[in-house]
Amino acid sequence: MATEIIDLGALAGDPGYAARVLAVMSQVRDAADTGAAVRLLKDAASRLGVDGAMFTSFVRDDATLASYRFLLACDPVWGLQYAKNNWCLDDPWLRYALYNTEPVVAESLPPADKRAQWVSEAAAHFGFASTLVVPAPTAAAQSRVGVLCLGSSRLGFFAGGGGGALRCLARSLAMELGDWMHRQIRVELMTRARITDDDLMLLRHEQQGHSSKAIAAELNLEPKTIDCRFHRLSLKLGTANRRAAVRLAEIYGLI
Repeated sequence: MATEIIDLGALAGDPGYAARVLAVMSQVRDAADTGAAVRLLKDAASRLGVDGAMFTSFVRDDATLASYRFLLACDPVWGLQYAKNNWCLDDPWLRYALYNTEPVVAESLPPADKRAQWVSEAAAHFGFASTLVVPAPTAAAQSRVGVLCLGSSRLGFFAGGGGGALRCLARSLAMELGDWMHRQIRVELMTRARITDDDLMLLRHEQQGHSSKAIAAELNLEPKTIDCRFHRLSLKLGTANRRAAVRLAEIYGLI
């Protein structure tokens, strides 16, 4: 049996195209867990007419420490290969998303170096011969960003008609996924570090440049007590000092 070839222009021209995608997209915010989010991404990718999709959330705590997470609506082997080879450091699509906000067809991005080219070539074997790269920017700029990649096994798939509708829908989907992922990461940090409302209050004071003496006067405490509280908070967050704790809290959206 021959495989049906999807024409993006004809698909996007269907009057119900956007409504079908939006019906799935509106459920992302309430996804209970990663499994539910992946199922919604797979459904959205199918309704968009692409062969596969993946969403990457990247967080850079400082100049040397970074982490990333995946939602994979494609061959899971791709995620395993990506992690095994530490391709986060060489991913040309993530690199694009760190400094740009407009969706772009990946084929138009010249590889920065040989390793970036290897990442693109490897992705092609897992259904991303043609890829639409959709950044999900955040207020934390290069310290926290998301990127949605929509893939097709057909070269030039995104060059034809229908790209305008798909881009608009893909941008909305990318932002919904980015917001969902950010909330999960924030809750995990709050839980793991046992951050309390009092901790958040201290972080906000430090964010505003208040001294220990000023904070102590407001809370009717001794300045040395405030210093001790900041020390414990820095230990919980794994930071060197209170300013670094604030920086981490800003990146992860605690404050």
